[in-house]
Amino acid sequence: LDNAEKREDSVKDIGALLDWIAEQPGLDPARVSVYGQSYGGYMSLAVMTHYSDRLAGGVARYGISNWISFLQNTEAYRRDNRRAEYGDERDPAMRAIFEQISPLNNVARITKPMLVMQGANDPRVPQSESDQVVRELRANGIDTSYVLFADEGHGFLKKENNDLRREVETVFLRRLFGAQ
Repeated sequence: LDNAEKREDSVKDIGALLDWIAEQPGLDPARVSVYGQSYGGYMSLAVMTHYSDRLAGGVARYGISNWISFLQNTEAYRRDNRRAEYGDERDPAMRAIFEQISPLNNVARITKPMLVMQGANDPRVPQSESDQVVRELRANGIDTSYVLFADEGHGFLKKENNDLRREVETVFLRRLFGAQ
């Protein structure tokens, strides 16, 4: 239900969730952040571009920041399958949609802190996706932490890296929410 030109429908679903959170007496809508990896990393970035004013911050692990560069740079063995699901950037109409919805092209709307993590050897979501969004976030003065694991790919599978990932996330979230 969110393929190709319907991509942002899933982002709107998170907006509806934020509405629901705001209506719940036991929940604090000022203490909500987004977190995702891979496609979920895209969702974190996209949600931050749409709802940054309603979030405390976000975590994006190896997320797609620009649909066009992602489709051009993901490993060739995956490209046709990704185009079938996400849309084909070579089609002018779909390319125009990608230009409109790519988080990188809307990064100026992100106003809250971000933590971005990436594996340098990721064949699925290349390091360039994280590099470019971090560069723009920092250029806009957004508090952005970036952790690049030189010896990881898509996911952090080595125990020492996964332990460090959890520690970094804990520090970020404690700082974000003012925890001691």
